[in-house]
Amino acid sequence: MAVGFSIRFLPRRAPLALVFSLLSLGLTICAWAAEPDWGAVEKEAGELLSRYLQIDTTNPPGNEIAAAAFWQQRLTQEGLEAQVFESQPGRGVVYARLKGSGEKKALVLLHHLDVVPAVKADWEVDPFAGTIKEGYVYGRGAIDCKGVAAAQFMALALLKRAGVPLKRDLIFLGTADEEAGGGQGAGWFVDTHFELIADAEFLLTEGGGIRVRDNQRSYEVDIAEKAPCWIQLDATGPAGHGSRPLPETAVTRLIRALDKILRHETAVKVVPAVQAYFAALAAREEPTTAARYRDLERALTDPEFLKDFTANPTYNALVRNTISPTVLEGSTKTNVIPAHARAQLDCRLLPGEDPQQFVAALEKVVDDPQVRFSILLNFAPLASDTETALFRAIRSIAERHDPAAVVVPAVLGGFTDAHYFRRKGIVSYGFTGLALTEDDGRRVHGTNERLPLASLREGVQILFELIQELD
Repeated sequence: MAVGFSIRFLPRRAPLALVFSLLSLGLTICAWAAEPDWGAVEKEAGELLSRYLQIDTTNPPGNEIAAAAFWQQRLTQEGLEAQVFESQPGRGVVYARLKGSGEKKALVLLHHLDVVPAVKADWEVDPFAGTIKEGYVYGRGAIDCKGVAAAQFMALALLKRAGVPLKRDLIFLGTADEEAGGGQGAGWFVDTHFELIADAEFLLTEGGGIRVRDNQRSYEVDIAEKAPCWIQLDATGPAGHGSRPLPETAVTRLIRALDKILRHETAVKVVPAVQAYFAALAAREEPTTAARYRDLERALTDPEFLKDFTANPTYNALVRNTISPTVLEGSTKTNVIPAHARAQLDCRLLPGEDPQQFVAALEKVVDDPQVRFSILLNFAPLASDTETALFRAIRSIAERHDPAAVVVPAVLGGFTDAHYFRRKGIVSYGFTGLALTEDDGRRVHGTNERLPLASLREGVQILFELIQELD
């Protein structure tokens, strides 16, 4: 550098006179970082994700230590020191830090290492082969959450390779066990190693991103989440031989209980964060729909609009507590009537809902003392403020890339590990930079999960620019 320092960027409309004046003083003017070759980045990121998807971290059992070792090796190759921890044997967590000047507090790039199970026979390709074909990377976790990890890593690596001076540290954090609640991953890390991220101001993780619908794009930033309330039903009854049917058994009690629950319709409720989300979406809707979105609670009193609105599973989940039966257990033999039968429900509660009251209401619906309810997993939802430098930076990047796009604070119908960090006062957003269609989203936790290579490249670029914009 000519005189020992540089100006990282100038306002986009900086007067030419100012530019020439600075040049005459011999100052070095740098735009952001040198623009990467995004075609080469796409190829590198796609190959990286393909290799990562070949590591089977199905939870249970997880075996995330293999994924943590993978990232440790890659980070080391980039000249970064990475630490690997184990909450229990095989349950790995990886942590690394790209140092900035320390003028500002750190930004955490969080992802989880585990994935949900995949039934190979149901897939077009091997879910753990990392197949690349027709512009997509296929594999369990391609979107949730290994594609997120690949985009975060590539953005961090590009910044380091370019030698971009940063005012804040970047923390790369991969955790175990998110798909089972995060107790052996993010929860454990926050409880035992919080000092490693105590200087963090912001966190980015999975959840939100760029939603593509009807050729329109919206930048959805998850600021809050519905709370999980996983419930187990235990039914009891007499045991016996299957050749001698009994009038009432644990299985018939359980079937009747589930039927009552499925017929039960939870109440519609529009919480403030959801109203804010739809008010923001109203800007791109036709006048009638826009008016309804701006006062959603009132609009949903119209039975016809309610029917149409809740026909969309995503929208339906945002305005009511939801219930999905997911696990059934009975006899292990066809000719044995079991004394016990169990079911598990994946229930998601709106912010502000009391899980005990929710369970009590379901017990009343079932009205059977031989069916016992217990809560397997629950935590209180928390929200992050939108009046922050990070939210403003996301808006700025959206305006640069998609002037017609809207930027909306959103409530995630599922949950992530963000709540562990929100409890510690870290502003945590679900925003990945990945552009996904509704078809892409439907494949998450389903068959043939895949991530478009173009979306992966754009995700890297968005994060690469966002980090610099925030800095």
